[in-house]
Amino acid sequence: MSIRTPLLALLPAGVLAAGLGLSSTRLVDNGLARTPPMGWNSWNHFGCDVSAQLIKEIADSMASSGMRDAGYRYVIIDDCWQVARDARGVLIADTLRFPGGIKPLADYVHSRGLKFGIYTDAGHQTCQGRPGTYGYEQLDAKTFAAWGVDYVKEDWCYADSMDAPTQYAKFRDALRRSGRPIVFSICEWGSAAPWTWGPRTGNLWRTTTDIEDTWGSMLDNLDISAQHPEAARPGAWNDPDMLEVGNGGMTDDEYRAHLSLWAILAAPLIAGNDVRTMTPATRDILLNKEVIAVDQDSLGVQGTLVSEHPPEHQVWMKPLADGSRAVALLNRGTAPDSIAASWWRLRIRGPAVVRDLWAHADLGTFTGRFVAVVPPHAALMLRVTPAKP
Repeated sequence: MSIRTPLLALLPAGVLAAGLGLSSTRLVDNGLARTPPMGWNSWNHFGCDVSAQLIKEIADSMASSGMRDAGYRYVIIDDCWQVARDARGVLIADTLRFPGGIKPLADYVHSRGLKFGIYTDAGHQTCQGRPGTYGYEQLDAKTFAAWGVDYVKEDWCYADSMDAPTQYAKFRDALRRSGRPIVFSICEWGSAAPWTWGPRTGNLWRTTTDIEDTWGSMLDNLDISAQHPEAARPGAWNDPDMLEVGNGGMTDDEYRAHLSLWAILAAPLIAGNDVRTMTPATRDILLNKEVIAVDQDSLGVQGTLVSEHPPEHQVWMKPLADGSRAVALLNRGTAPDSIAASWWRLRIRGPAVVRDLWAHADLGTFTGRFVAVVPPHAALMLRVTPAKP
């Protein structure tokens, strides 16, 4: 899907940072997720095959592989951990897969210097038919807080007849009253325009349907989430869904493009691979500190598409707090080709220093524009810094 160059891309960074006049919109007031959350979620690779042992091994691997130190802090169990409610209505974890319950597991994750996340659903049931939170918002929020949960993802299955802003506000308020700071991830797939109400309800909100481990699915989610940059700001983020890096459905070039573009979008970086068995290439992609720094930039601006000519050759730009620009030259086509980034589109006057964030190398000082040959289904990720007079 091709999108037109947004006017947002041509505005000064200060205007973008102020939310384009939307700064008066009340944000969720939990003080969390001042940069996009980073972590790991079980769904993309493991689906329902989750257990306490798996989560402990993942936490160990995140600590030992360098993921934790690179900023991936949340370890999130997705659907299928819960099986019923007890006589008091409290959620019960699968006793075969989580024999000690959830709290000891959260404690273990915390002991590894990580934070613990869990999944629920706004409807009567989760997407896999487990107990949902509808009617139990207060109890579930208190339960999660007592277990030591730091992050909750709330899905939208079996809830289509409900009003999404109302239902998610109920759980927002319940989490606020729980006595524990908990990041709130809204997962209603963009069906009720969450970018219009998400900032006052959650810390992140899904803008798209579920991602799949394909080049086409990744681009679809990119294009959809890119249409709402004005909603993103510190504490509140558009979420084009989790990362598929390392799951095997794309090439390493495609995965590098995936991470580059999520960083340009200021998207949450939630890995979904088996971190216990990462290849060196996957590890290098996920742990690229220069690309991660773009995503985590304190200015908190979502980048935008600034050029597409022809449509398969795109230039994406994100203004950064130090005055530089993160730039992705994206080749959506099937053959290598030259792509040019013009300084006027990046709001740069005079010469600028260009750095390749995947090669970790400065490429030189350029005036007017930068041109590079980009392989098919790949992105060149740059940091462009206006040269000092």
